[in-house]
Amino acid sequence: MNFRYFSDLNWKVSEIGLGCWQIGWCWGDVLDNDARELIKTSLDQGVNFFDTSDTYGDGRSEKFLSEIIKSTKEKIYVTTKLGRRIRGTNYERGYKHFPMEEFVDRSLKNLGVEQIDLVQLHCPPLEQYSKPETFELMDEIVKKGKISNYGVSVYNLSEAYEAMKYKNVKSIQLVFNIFRQKPIEKFLNLAKKNNIAVIARGPLASGLLGGEIDKTTKFPENDHRNYNRDGSAFDVGDTFSGVNFEKGLMAVKELKKILPKNFTLSQLALRWILMHQEVTVVIPGAINSYQVKQNTDVSEKETISDLMPEIKTIFEKYIKDDVDHRWL
Repeated sequence: MNFRYFSDLNWKVSEIGLGCWQIGWCWGDVLDNDARELIKTSLDQGVNFFDTSDTYGDGRSEKFLSEIIKSTKEKIYVTTKLGRRIRGTNYERGYKHFPMEEFVDRSLKNLGVEQIDLVQLHCPPLEQYSKPETFELMDEIVKKGKISNYGVSVYNLSEAYEAMKYKNVKSIQLVFNIFRQKPIEKFLNLAKKNNIAVIARGPLASGLLGGEIDKTTKFPENDHRNYNRDGSAFDVGDTFSGVNFEKGLMAVKELKKILPKNFTLSQLALRWILMHQEVTVVIPGAINSYQVKQNTDVSEKETISDLMPEIKTIFEKYIKDDVDHRWL
C-alpha cells in the first residue's frame, strides 16, 4: 500500500481507504459478520483511512469501526460526518442553533474514542458557507479536544470553493471518478494550492464502473440504486454519479475494450483517480473481502498514463454533456 500526506497534518494515509456507507444503509443488507470481515480485511491490506457518518445506519457503521479501533495497535484514521441528522429542519437558521456538539458526543460514544481524527460537515447547503459561525462552532469543538480536525463533504464545486475560504478546513470530500471529471479543470489545483486534502468518494459510480452491472441487474428495495435514480431521496449525484444509466453502460462497454490484461474495470477506475496526485485518498466501498482486496491491490499496480487520453475520449463521447453543467 502506498501512502499520501493529508493536508498540512503529519498524517500518512493509505491512498486507498474504505468508505463505510454500505455498512450502515442504502446498499441492501450487509450482515454483521460480513461488515466485520471486510473492515478487518481492509486493515490487513494496509488501509488506515476509514470514512463513515453518524447517519449511516443511524450509527451502525460507526459502531463497527469502533471494534477495529479497539482491536488494533496500528494507527488508523477514522473520519465521520455530522449535520444530516437535522435534515428537514430549517437550515437557514444556521448550525449554531442545532446541537452539533451533541452529535459529536454521540459519534465519540459510537466510535469508542475520546477524540475523533476528522469530522466533516455532511453536505451542508451553500448558504451555510456564508455563515462564519458554522465554522467557528467547529473551531470551538476542536478547542475542547473532542475532534482533532474538520473538513466538509460537498455535492457541488461552488460549496467546495466557499469552504476553502476557511483556514481550518483540512479536507474536502466530493464525487470524483471517470464519469465526473469536472474537478480536474480548477478544483484539484486550488485544493493543492491551499493544502487541502481531497477525499474522492463514489469512485466506482455506485458500482457502474465495476463492470458487473447491466440492464437486467436487479437491486434490493433498500438499495439506493433502486429507489434514488431520480434523486427523490437524496442528491442523485451519489447514485450512479448522476449519469444516465444507459449511457453509462455504453461507456463501460468501451472502457472494457481498453482494459490492460492485469486490470479489472474497477481497478482501472481507481487507478485513473490515483493518477491525479492532488487526490489524497480514494474511498471505495465494498460488501465483501474479495472486493476489498481488488480495490487495495490497485495501489501497487502500474500507472496508466498511456490510457488517459482514451478514457477522456470515452467520457466526452458518452457522459460529459450530461454531467459537466451540473454540481457546479
